Amino acid sequence: MGKRDENMAVKKKNPGTIKAKAAKKLPDGNKDLDVKTGFPIIGMGASAGGLEAFEIFFKEIPPNSGMAFILVSHLDPGHASMLVEILQRITKIPVVEAGNNVIVEPDHVYIIPPNRELTLFHGTIQLNVPGQLRGQRMPIDTFLRSLAEDAGENAIAVIFSGSGMDGTLGLRAVIGAGGVSFVQDPVTAKYDSMPTSAIQSGLATFILPVEKMYKEIADYVHNYQIRKIPTPLPVPEGKHPFTKILMVLRTKTGHDFSLYKQTTIRRRIERRMDMHSIEDPDAYARYLTENPSEVHLLFKELLINVTSFFRDPEAFEILKSEILPEILENKPENYIFRIWVAGCATGEEAYSIAMIFRECLDTARHPFKVQIYSTDINEDAIAIARSGIYPPNISIDITPERLRRFLTKEETGFRVKKEIREMVVFAIQDVIKDPPFTRLDLLSCRNLMIYFEPELQSRLIPTFHYALNPGGILFLSPSESIGRFTDLFSPISRKWKFYHSRQLISSTRTEGRYNLPATPVQIGFGKPELAVKPNETNFVELTRRILLQNYAPPSVIIDYEGNTLYVQGDTGNYLRPAPGHANLNIIDMARDGLQLGLRKAINTAIKNKTPAIARGLSVKTNSGIHHVDITVRSLTDPGTSKELLIVSFLDAKERDTEKNPHRKTPERKGQSKRIDELEQELLYTKENVQSNMVEMQAANEELKSTNEELQSTNEELQSTNEELETSKEELQSVNEEIVTVNAELQAKIEQLTNIQNDMKNLLDSTNIGTIFLYENLAVKRFTKDAMQVFRLVASDVGRPLADIKSTIISEDIVTDAQEVLDTMIPREKEMQTADNKWYLAHFTPYRTLENVIEGVVITFTDITAIKSMESEIRRARELAENVINTIREPLVVLDPEFKVVSASGSFYTTFRTSAVETIGKNLFELGNHQWNIPKLRELLETVLPQKTSFENIEVDHVFPGIGRRKMLLNGRRIMSDRGESRLILLAIEDITKQLPVKERKGRGT
Repeated sequence: MGKRDENMAVKKKNPGTIKAKAAKKLPDGNKDLDVKTGFPIIGMGASAGGLEAFEIFFKEIPPNSGMAFILVSHLDPGHASMLVEILQRITKIPVVEAGNNVIVEPDHVYIIPPNRELTLFHGTIQLNVPGQLRGQRMPIDTFLRSLAEDAGENAIAVIFSGSGMDGTLGLRAVIGAGGVSFVQDPVTAKYDSMPTSAIQSGLATFILPVEKMYKEIADYVHNYQIRKIPTPLPVPEGKHPFTKILMVLRTKTGHDFSLYKQTTIRRRIERRMDMHSIEDPDAYARYLTENPSEVHLLFKELLINVTSFFRDPEAFEILKSEILPEILENKPENYIFRIWVAGCATGEEAYSIAMIFRECLDTARHPFKVQIYSTDINEDAIAIARSGIYPPNISIDITPERLRRFLTKEETGFRVKKEIREMVVFAIQDVIKDPPFTRLDLLSCRNLMIYFEPELQSRLIPTFHYALNPGGILFLSPSESIGRFTDLFSPISRKWKFYHSRQLISSTRTEGRYNLPATPVQIGFGKPELAVKPNETNFVELTRRILLQNYAPPSVIIDYEGNTLYVQGDTGNYLRPAPGHANLNIIDMARDGLQLGLRKAINTAIKNKTPAIARGLSVKTNSGIHHVDITVRSLTDPGTSKELLIVSFLDAKERDTEKNPHRKTPERKGQSKRIDELEQELLYTKENVQSNMVEMQAANEELKSTNEELQSTNEELQSTNEELETSKEELQSVNEEIVTVNAELQAKIEQLTNIQNDMKNLLDSTNIGTIFLYENLAVKRFTKDAMQVFRLVASDVGRPLADIKSTIISEDIVTDAQEVLDTMIPREKEMQTADNKWYLAHFTPYRTLENVIEGVVITFTDITAIKSMESEIRRARELAENVINTIREPLVVLDPEFKVVSASGSFYTTFRTSAVETIGKNLFELGNHQWNIPKLRELLETVLPQKTSFENIEVDHVFPGIGRRKMLLNGRRIMSDRGESRLILLAIEDITKQLPVKERKGRGT
């Protein structure tokens, strides 16, 4: 996209631009808006993020703005809206929830209720329950369309923040009705999808941040109301202020808007002037001359591209059910049905007709072909039509069945399917000045002529009649008609404006075609000014004029079509005005007796490029019958190189007198002479008629053949042009895809490079030797640490691992790798090298991201230090166990749950148990709970929690099978392997033998 203000016909306003406007004041008594012409209705649409925009906007609204505001937002259908209460707190205007049949009044804010669709009808609000509770609904589009139809020029559409594309189609309707649109700047929108969609459609008149929007709306309404006040003095004819603007526009674009509706043209030109703060039309004309880009924007502004799918559904239903079946019934098999959609805008009308025809052809008894020519002067609109891509909100105009059948859902909207797109050929054409398509069976020109003045409409209707076959169908909009041309068309449906083309037989119709004037149309809204020439004597011109009047025969200059361009002398005896509409064709104007000879002479002069003479033609005048010689000569206009003819008339009597001035013509008397004269004239006339008929038939055949060839060539060229356009679009699309793919590949390459760098640094920093093997156990990649296990070099990549010598002692790594590849089960092994280093070898299958096994990964972790520590720990443990086993007193180590971790040999001997019965068992559960001593439990439970110990605690206890024993207990915390004091050492000393003999006997010892 180019600059926003150049490609979208929009302009961002700033405070400086607004202040630069000259202040306009309404006349006394018009301080407020003129209620006679209606008041502006502001239709505001928003979705996500719209609440914030509403709050900012309504803070600026004065209580007497004279406008009505209707807010349509996407609301949850199942919950009541709090929008009324929120907005009422920040504005002095009454804010109400819209009710059914409520009359819209100025200085009020109406808010759509949840789960309702809001429309306007004759200034009253109409509420309807939507067809579906949830899903893709377009309430903003629905409302803005009804606003455009109801308020017309007083409609103002505002689009705020929101997601999706709702509101875009509604803007088109508002702009087409003469209204204006304001769109929030996407940069300031919380969600920019809706504003962006409106801007990209080219329908945004103003793009503004919310805080500046009301002031610009007020300025627009103020200026609009001033322009509606009539000026005190009428504008003189031919001096309309916009004449220069239209002249610049015609010069730059080649399109003449002088015969468009004056109000429409004026309003749209003034809108562009307001956007540039220009008040003088002459100044704006100079601005157009100096800024070619503004000419393009004004041209787009004047084009009204308001259309939709199946506009007036009842009309299309009549076309499908009543009109087309009757037409198709009378057509032969494989007949090519030709259709022209004039003023197609963005193509919705053409595609709608194509869908209707496809449905009819599916039920027809014979196969037919359809060629639809769809034209418009707007290149941008034609480009959109060719692409066949439309926003999602077209679903409100197309039935779900047709959506599924004829369109494809895409991320950005809907695309017309190929079978429908191939039925339509889009081309750029000006229906006013370009030749029309011919031999048509259907011509659709809907809502185009409503923008033309009656004079231009009167030119188009005969052109449409010429383009249609006899009995062809003319399809207009309900707002259009055929006017006074009831002799050309007969109505089929007066309500929906379907007409039959009548077949006419008339000599006044040259080749059956009503031509548009070849001369340029006078620019301006008034009558053309008469050129005033200075009153100077030109002797050369005076002499030439006298000689021509006295010595030259009466003559007429014509073009090759026979149209009279200039008359010299008195031709009243030879030509007379043809009856009916004004017609300057020389054949139609020729008096009785001259038509055949004159036609033959003209054709001969054109064909042979030599002078042609018709002698002795009898012409009937008011004074009787005269004999005339006609001479036709070629004449070339040196200024334009245009081929012309000059036709000269010379009375036969005058010719004879010039040859022999003294000769007198004898008077013939008697009835016999009169009969001979009549017979000679009749014979001569028959010969002329026969010759003319032969020549005419030959000429007609040639013309028909040439016309068919030209039409065929034109269609082929149009088809070729369409194919070239399509190919160009496809190539552009492919090129864009290639560029995108290339960018993605570059990103992927950078990503892979980064991943490789990360992987290399990761493997190097782990100090783990790694070897990647293919499925054939050949080396794929390795790290530098793997070179300490295998004697690898860079050239070993691709070699089998079995061919590379290893430093590992008596281990077959290749066999282990093959087993892992076969079983897909990882394995680990400790291996020792010849230099007395230990490695933990880990074998795992190499899996891709698609979970495909493509080899084996072997890692070698150096565990030499760990093996050394294990040996030291083992030796220390053996030493400690030997020391403990040499101590006489029983020793036992307990964990926090009082389970035996280890015990000395004397413990097993003294208490007659074994390691199997002791290790891992709870102390108080050993030997049938013989150690369940309450005193001992109490002592042990305080050692770890309170970090205390106990010493020389005497305990007297009876052990089953051993007898009563008196023990001296010592307990303390000891450190675990992790450095935590989570173990208890319990020393048990049997002091029963130290008791007196008598006491020992009492204990049974």
